[in-house]
Amino acid sequence: MNFFKKLTIFCVTLLVFGLAFQPAIAAGKIDINAAPVSQLVELTGIGEKTALKIVEYRKKHKFNTIEDLVNVKGIGQKTFDKIRNEITVKKTKKKKKKK
Repeated sequence: MNFFKKLTIFCVTLLVFGLAFQPAIAAGKIDINAAPVSQLVELTGIGEKTALKIVEYRKKHKFNTIEDLVNVKGIGQKTFDKIRNEITVKKTKKKKKKK
């Protein structure tokens, strides 16, 4: 095989693998105020039951900071420490009241 053919195969292989793994790389952090159960279970140490508890909790209480997650039954400091870099609380803009 000549050099250019090998180079072409190498570049195509890199492109294919780059595209295949792009969602995992670009996925970013999970917003605990908006994520569905299916996304919450992707967090380290969070199963379906705990994910459901997170959703139930946020129906009554908005998460203002990621640290508020420890208020959910079943999530202690150890679990929080494992996932703190995987989660976020996105700031929502308040709607202005019309006069």
